[in-house]
Amino acid sequence: QVQLVESGGGLVQPGGSLRLSCAASGSTASFYVMGWYRQAPGNERELVATIRSGDNTNYADSVKGRFTISKDNRKNTMYLQMNDLKPEDTAVYYCNTDLYGPGYPGYVYWGQGTQVTVSS
Repeated sequence: QVQLVESGGGLVQPGGSLRLSCAASGSTASFYVMGWYRQAPGNERELVATIRSGDNTNYADSVKGRFTISKDNRKNTMYLQMNDLKPEDTAVYYCNTDLYGPGYPGYVYWGQGTQVTVSS
């Protein structure tokens, strides 16, 4: 089974930057889609960004222009570059993948999460 491990979270001041990493035990080049989700205290888990196997990307409106999702398939690692961070970005960030897409359910995996705190 695929294992996903997030890293790179921490405490940052508003306007600062962080780069999150998600290391996968499988070949990220073959994953149908990977994504970043986040969950703030008291809130539902929400989609932040996705990247398809062909490198097509999508972003939540709240992070467009500030966050960039990418993959390095040689390292089997996905990244989330977060710039101009705001206090409302504070959350646990989770790495996710769906190996085969909607036609082949049951191959969805999650990482353990990494805490991002934006505070002055």
